[in-house]
Amino acid sequence: MAKNIQKNREDEFGNILDQIQLSKQKAFTQVNAILVELYWNIGKYISQQVDKNSWGRGVVKELTEFIKEKEPHIKGFSDKNLWRMKQFFETYQNNQKLSALLTQLTWTNNLLILSAAKSDEEREFYINLASKEKYSSRELDKQIKSGCYERIMLSNKKLSAVMRQLPQDTNSVFKDVYSLEFLGLGASHREKDLQQALVANLKDFIVEIGRDFCFIGQEYKVQVGSKDFSIDLLFYHRSLQCLVAFELKIDEFSPSYLGQLEFYLEALDRDIKKGHENPSIGVLLCRQKNDEVVEYALSRSLSPAVIAKYETALIPKELLRNKLNEFYRLLELEE
Repeated sequence: MAKNIQKNREDEFGNILDQIQLSKQKAFTQVNAILVELYWNIGKYISQQVDKNSWGRGVVKELTEFIKEKEPHIKGFSDKNLWRMKQFFETYQNNQKLSALLTQLTWTNNLLILSAAKSDEEREFYINLASKEKYSSRELDKQIKSGCYERIMLSNKKLSAVMRQLPQDTNSVFKDVYSLEFLGLGASHREKDLQQALVANLKDFIVEIGRDFCFIGQEYKVQVGSKDFSIDLLFYHRSLQCLVAFELKIDEFSPSYLGQLEFYLEALDRDIKKGHENPSIGVLLCRQKNDEVVEYALSRSLSPAVIAKYETALIPKELLRNKLNEFYRLLELEE
């Protein structure tokens, strides 16, 4: 009896604790929005003074000293940071679509995007991504350094006709290359090693593939006839509202791998998929792939599939940027 009373008390107290934590989160969100708005307004004012009254670095330095004298306990208003606020305002002042989203990000995340992104498209991508995925500054920095924008843009350009005809929008969901440096795998490893490492580091893997992915199972069994078959990793994607099967290959993509994946997708759609869900999607995660071979294989495929490769070391962002630029140039030549 006493245990039941104690359990009820803990549940009742837990409700209060939930309300406290929710209020703290709301307060943090509101304070963050007010701070970002403040930095925007300061940046706007300094930008106007530079244009109209010829403010230079000397005047901004004086402003820093003035703030320090009047409000010595306030941090973050060095001349360097004040110039960043000016750059922040000038970067987004003519983009109402993006400026409306800026208060949803922390100032640190805004600065990461401001310093790393080279175009409005890239800035928009990371602002939307950080807002949707609720990235910490560490997670966002990792995505930027690993060239997440370039990897997703490359994947978008290579989506097969079947993927584009799905009832759900698969744009900007999958990546051309997945960065798995957090696994700590050497250059030589077995498929079983890769599978076990991904499951052991599932939290990091979901940050890499996207938080809308929900893990269902490892070596997920499907039965066709009297035989059992195993899907390496099975997920459900909340936004796409479909099952997503990951098949792992530690060598270069071979067209024969696609047949195996298509078989699994057929089994999922016939026997596992629920009536309200969209067609299942397959991802072949290979160690290497030849883009021309991939394009040929997918052109006749009737199943929604993505063929991507994985890297066990951090991919240089500049290398990915050059690859994306090269791909754009090839598309222009084709046109």
